[in-house]
Amino acid sequence: MARGLGNVHTIAAQEDTPTVTTSLQPKTTQPSRRRMTEPRFGESFEILPPTVNGGNGIPRSAWFRARRLSTWHRPYAAVLVVLDYLAVALANFTTISLLGQAASGFQNERDLFNTIAYLFLPLAWLVVLWGNGAYDRRYLGIGTDEFKRVTRTAVTLTATISLLAFLTKVAGDLSRLTLALSMFGGLVLVTAFRYAARRLLGLARRHGKACHRVLLVGSLAEAMEVYTAVTRNRNAGMIPVAIHLSDGYPSTRGTEPPVPVHAGREVVPLVHELRADTVAVCGSASTEPGELRRLAWQLEGTGVDLVVAPQLTDIAGPRVHVRPVEGLPLLYVEEPTLSGVSWLIKNLLDRVVAAVGLLILSPILALTALGIWLSDGRPVFFRQPRVGREGKIFQVWKFRTMYVDAEERRADLDQLNESDGHFFKIKNDPRVTPFGRFLRASSLDELPQLINVLVGEMSLVGPRPLPAEDGDFLGDVRRRLLVRPGITGLWQVSGRSDLTWDDAVRLDLYYVDNWSLTFDLTIMWRTIGVVLRTKGAY
Repeated sequence: MARGLGNVHTIAAQEDTPTVTTSLQPKTTQPSRRRMTEPRFGESFEILPPTVNGGNGIPRSAWFRARRLSTWHRPYAAVLVVLDYLAVALANFTTISLLGQAASGFQNERDLFNTIAYLFLPLAWLVVLWGNGAYDRRYLGIGTDEFKRVTRTAVTLTATISLLAFLTKVAGDLSRLTLALSMFGGLVLVTAFRYAARRLLGLARRHGKACHRVLLVGSLAEAMEVYTAVTRNRNAGMIPVAIHLSDGYPSTRGTEPPVPVHAGREVVPLVHELRADTVAVCGSASTEPGELRRLAWQLEGTGVDLVVAPQLTDIAGPRVHVRPVEGLPLLYVEEPTLSGVSWLIKNLLDRVVAAVGLLILSPILALTALGIWLSDGRPVFFRQPRVGREGKIFQVWKFRTMYVDAEERRADLDQLNESDGHFFKIKNDPRVTPFGRFLRASSLDELPQLINVLVGEMSLVGPRPLPAEDGDFLGDVRRRLLVRPGITGLWQVSGRSDLTWDDAVRLDLYYVDNWSLTFDLTIMWRTIGVVLRTKGAY
């Protein structure tokens, strides 16, 4: 029976009992079917299996457990198995075709060599990939864990084959270059094939396929925070279908949740009614003593996944560790790594790439400067004070894309500003020259910032450099000044000028808190596709 509470549509169960049970508590009017022997001090106890239709718990035998309700990973994993086999076989074929001495040690046993190259070695890849969890549904479709496991597999196989060759005394006959090229080619092709498969999976998920149907359990505010996080990236494949309030009824008025809200219901029947395959316990609902464990018992054998969403957002996986202490899982959050060897490598990489880039791109830079001079005269460059690391002011270098009197004309266009933050943005800005539109669409106007990178004022990857004219930055925004601003960044590959100010700040802070060399390389790779699509560049 549906009834309104403010603007929140709450579906409450009408029951004859005077008390309303929450989602994490058993009904008090129905005795538990679980039989438990009470332990004395020093003795143990066990939970006896109830009947098949019992309340808490299910028979422990795997024969009676239901299959997982979410099944998208099964055909996807099967496709990955085929792709991995083909990738390794193709890598071996390429290696054999390129190297004349690839079959050294097997000159008189060509059939055996081909059997090893195209059957045994690809099967070995599949076995080690499986052992490293590369087909585990928890790591498929999103994140970098899947590709880390592929890399671990390549390293493991290289070490294993080298050891076997040494122990069987064939190391002298085995071509080391063949082994290295085969393993490296396998790593590259397996990663590329899996990346292509992930892109196709993301495309399917954007159309509502291969997704998890999620029931959010918690207070309305906490559930809405999780809803916003999981729906922000549709490639995550999580579709919230309803919210179940663990604290009875919503205290927030004047809001309209995007999914139905339930209260006073048991979780397991509600899950089956909604055809959900995942229950996400949000925020403080996961801290109720014993209740999360009871919910886990109730969901055992139903095929429904149970996940816990703590009140900890925008923290990447490598910084989070679970360490059990006396049966209590403690969530440790490590400090951001903004120093050390990796940070030194980042600085050296910035300088080297900037120097080489300026040298290689000098003809393009010269032609661009000539185009600006011919279309609108001088000056060719545009320089503006920006805020750098630790609040230091520097002059950013860019190719001029606007008319010379652009700053004087800005006052007349303030009412047309489409940005809600520290930037002045108009999609069809009349101050931009025709040639300047081309430079912005192709991002060629950003290339002179390599000068800033070379002298240490900017980085290749980092937060967006903010104008210095807006004065000091307070609150969370100031944290982005812990690192040097970048030519590209997480904001660049996530929407560029189409982002709101809040989203841009959130992405910058996420980068600062979760920086790593792998993260930088991923952003630079994604930048190529963003520049080619020209989306959000104006």
